[in-house]
Amino acid sequence: MEGRNQSRLSEFILLGLLHQPEQEKILFLLFLFMYLISGLGNLLIILAIYSDSRLHTPMYFFLSNLSLVDICFTSTTIPKMLNNYISKNRTIPYAGCLTQAFFFLWFAGMDSVLLTTMAYDRYVAICTPLHYNTIMTPKVCALLVGVSWFWAYNNALTHTVLLTRLSFCDYNKIPHFFCDLSPLLKLACSDTFINNLMIYTVGALITILPFIGILISYIHIFMVVLKISSVSGKQKVFSTCGSHLTVVCLFYGTMIGVYFSPTSTHTAQQDTAATVMYTVVTPMLNPFIYSLRNKDMKGALRMLITRKPGFTL
Repeated sequence: MEGRNQSRLSEFILLGLLHQPEQEKILFLLFLFMYLISGLGNLLIILAIYSDSRLHTPMYFFLSNLSLVDICFTSTTIPKMLNNYISKNRTIPYAGCLTQAFFFLWFAGMDSVLLTTMAYDRYVAICTPLHYNTIMTPKVCALLVGVSWFWAYNNALTHTVLLTRLSFCDYNKIPHFFCDLSPLLKLACSDTFINNLMIYTVGALITILPFIGILISYIHIFMVVLKISSVSGKQKVFSTCGSHLTVVCLFYGTMIGVYFSPTSTHTAQQDTAATVMYTVVTPMLNPFIYSLRNKDMKGALRMLITRKPGFTL
């Protein structure tokens, strides 16, 4: 490290997913397809919830916010990667790299906190159904979403500001398809102790703490389920919570594996593959997961798609 040039870098080079040029066209088409499916699917979820008054409930209010965040989440990374494949220019300015890292951390944090909020909503609906309408009021729901945005914003800002104090030397190649926090820290030639400390403290507040909150919510839910005698009643609870649990496992399983496991246990390629899961695949699957097993959502989507042109929401 000491022999490196200590001048401030003006740009980074994103190496992407693979180093074989002949496979770049396949990757471009694949990620373009997933990006379009993700954007269209999440947009349809938002429009369906907004246009159907039956879906104006806390659960669907949180789901519409999750869909909005997922659109922003994928738009932070995929368009730049697609542009790199088209232009063959993999460089990204220093300021642009930090900006991308900030928005990525912001929307990733929003996903984390919103999933926890949705778990709390299910906990209240199943464990205290008689008090649901008095607890989950529109004001409380708006407050929970507002806190989610503010909490995730402060987390992203903390990590981004700490990145600006680091020195990056002559080696500027990032083995990733976007400016992620972990590979950026590995490129730094100055002390990253505080940055890593913040990942395991402040970062844990936006990932581990919400994950624990989800586990506690579902422990209480399962305790209630065990007391339900009818099979149909248990199936109704599982159908309500199954979609959310599937998304939670996909999102948190890969994210915790990338950021909170020892770096010696996995390679950069494994980190990149895991990152693709929660940055691209999970947002793309969310609309399908939340709609295919939900009769109300399928009905709203069917009405939205078959509605005559010229309708007003």
